[in-house]
Amino acid sequence: MAIFTEENTSKFISIQEAGKALSIHYNDIGQGDETVVMLHGSGPGASGWANFHRNIDPLVAAGYRVVLMDCPGWSKSDPVVCNGSRSDLNARCLKGLLDGLNIEKVHILGNSMGAHSTSAFALDNPKRVDKLVLMGGGTGGPSLFTPMPAEGIKLIGQLYRDPTIENLKRMMAVFVYDVSSLSEDLYQQRLNNIMARRDHLENFVKSVENFPKQFTDYGHRLDEIKAETLIIWGRNDRFVPLDVGLRTLANIPNAQMHIFNKCGHWAQWEHADAFNRLVLDFLAH
Repeated sequence: MAIFTEENTSKFISIQEAGKALSIHYNDIGQGDETVVMLHGSGPGASGWANFHRNIDPLVAAGYRVVLMDCPGWSKSDPVVCNGSRSDLNARCLKGLLDGLNIEKVHILGNSMGAHSTSAFALDNPKRVDKLVLMGGGTGGPSLFTPMPAEGIKLIGQLYRDPTIENLKRMMAVFVYDVSSLSEDLYQQRLNNIMARRDHLENFVKSVENFPKQFTDYGHRLDEIKAETLIIWGRNDRFVPLDVGLRTLANIPNAQMHIFNKCGHWAQWEHADAFNRLVLDFLAH
């Protein structure tokens, strides 16, 4: 069986965005008639590989092609200052990537920002989506019960402005339910990813200053998404509270929901084995 790494699956593509060339980094793993795209969240230092490397092998073993897109402004993709909806920007970039790879229809797994971007893509390209998995995001709307911005979102902002190991640990303590799963090596690796692209940090801060509502609230349009959708949430999510997920469930007609107890904002990491079984069964049936 082939051993897949970030390095041996790493690729770049040039797409057109607002009349300019934009280099997008992606990982392309496995082969199959059906393709699963994974879209990462907005945390500093995030990438497709960092967010989903515990979930790739089971999908490839089941016969899927897996594509991880690094959104513009993250990892090895080009830097951007986003003065409008970042969800829509990511959706346009995904369309450009799929067009360039001649992939017509995909399943999409989106985590946090990636879930918002998944909703944006599904609304603009309904014929190009098969099944959707939304984790910890998808509407951009506020919680009815938790003061907003939520605790974790404030800590992300602090880490963007002051990227230290202390602020990273402070954020991660809220990000996951059980910090015992996080090693010093993982902290250091994530900090190295963050510090490698200070331009991404500075541009994200500028983007929020220029356009505070980076992630569009699609709540009033979710009923337009007809794709079968699996919503996965952590009962203890301190970034995007559970009631936001319940509203997503209520508004997407063909949606179902799974809630993990003792789980924060990173279900695919914190409950990887159960998450993988759940997603594989959903995609296959």
